[in-house]
Amino acid sequence: MVDLLVDAKNRLTDLITRYRHRVDYLSIRLESGEQTNILLRGDRFETLSDVIVLGGQVRACYRGGWGFTSFNRMEDIATQIENTIAVARLIGDDETLLSPIEPIEASCSLPLVGIDPRQVSIARKKELCAHYGEILRHVDPQITTVSVRYGDSSQQILLATSDGTLLHQSWVDMEMRFAATARNGETVQTGRETVGSRQAFEDLTGLDDRVASAGQRAVDALSLQPVKGNTYTVVIDPILSGLFVHEAFGHLSEADMVYENPELLEVMTMGRQFGDKSLQIYDGALPTGHRGSYFYDDEGTPASTTQLIQDGILVGRLHSRETAGKLGELPTGNARCLDYRYPPLVRMTNTWIEPGQTPVEDLLSGIREGVFARNWLGGMTNGEMFTFTAGEAWMIRNGTVAEAVRDVTLSGNVFSTLADIEAVGNDFIWDESGGCGKGGQNGLPVGCGGPSLRIRNVVVGGAVDSD
Repeated sequence: MVDLLVDAKNRLTDLITRYRHRVDYLSIRLESGEQTNILLRGDRFETLSDVIVLGGQVRACYRGGWGFTSFNRMEDIATQIENTIAVARLIGDDETLLSPIEPIEASCSLPLVGIDPRQVSIARKKELCAHYGEILRHVDPQITTVSVRYGDSSQQILLATSDGTLLHQSWVDMEMRFAATARNGETVQTGRETVGSRQAFEDLTGLDDRVASAGQRAVDALSLQPVKGNTYTVVIDPILSGLFVHEAFGHLSEADMVYENPELLEVMTMGRQFGDKSLQIYDGALPTGHRGSYFYDDEGTPASTTQLIQDGILVGRLHSRETAGKLGELPTGNARCLDYRYPPLVRMTNTWIEPGQTPVEDLLSGIREGVFARNWLGGMTNGEMFTFTAGEAWMIRNGTVAEAVRDVTLSGNVFSTLADIEAVGNDFIWDESGGCGKGGQNGLPVGCGGPSLRIRNVVVGGAVDSD
């Protein structure tokens, strides 16, 4: 399949030359790949598949109108180009604004540092899932349901554009998800763990302790009291910090969300103070070794690192070429698509909060009654509002971690919450478990990270105090 893409370079160049004069912008992307998906639920395998992927897409822009087509028959490329151009010319009635980039001719591959999952048999992958499932089932008799998901994918991309870019890229991505549900009468609790990597199959092995801990958390939570709903000062660990910066703030930094929403654009005004001067937030595919890392985005823009918040002040946002052109800013290399079936959207890559100066052990100091939350079970965002469920939590009493509690949800307005960050810890953890969803493109690999944070005035949901 790799040879097929390489052999297509000359053909794509000829097609771009033939059709480029009919539109303002034209791109052709061909993709080949392999995918393995395994789902173990209970003691039964519900999914066990190896899939070969081969397809392509055409994008055309004329007077601001976009045409897009995806296809699987390589011999139909010329027809697909003509159809895509026809759509763009039919709806275009404005001005095409694409921030310029230097044309790229390159071939690059994200390096693996260990075993390539494509060299591992599906029987071995199935055996690994069965092993982890056995661990989960035997944590405790109160565990009633377990699931283990395994997925890996390889992608080889060939991109040609009317700007002169001819780019060949490849990468491999892997992920495993574990879940255990425990029950005691009417009380049901779930523990989860997720691991991802773009570096080596070995990163998915040797996880026995982490897998067992997911089941044990579910069992332990059965005997805990629900937290009493209130507004607390909360200390969150780096995993929750990474989730918060991605879900609550990162999506609002994606410029397609901003330029289509005048009210949000007014809120997200450059130079606005959102937090204390200790707060620094970044996004970028340039840092190596993470699930959101790459050399060029899906428009051929080089990867970069973009500072979004500097000393608490909004200084940047994430762009495709179109959003950068419409807002008069520079492209950041954040145009990404899940695969050939979807057009590129403005997407996060690796998003993180820089560590601060406060020793972690000092974050609890002076808190008379608060909550310490670790890890995550799930969450949702709606514009600037967010709600996350912690995987584990304890009360803080007089500056000390006290009794464990369950059913801890953290809610708030992202802008108020950023302003309420009282201290930024000096620790830091990368979380490679993320699969981001947007515009129907779910599961796009991303990385996120951060330090522990102390935040005042967080609404914590739980049991209602009847006193």
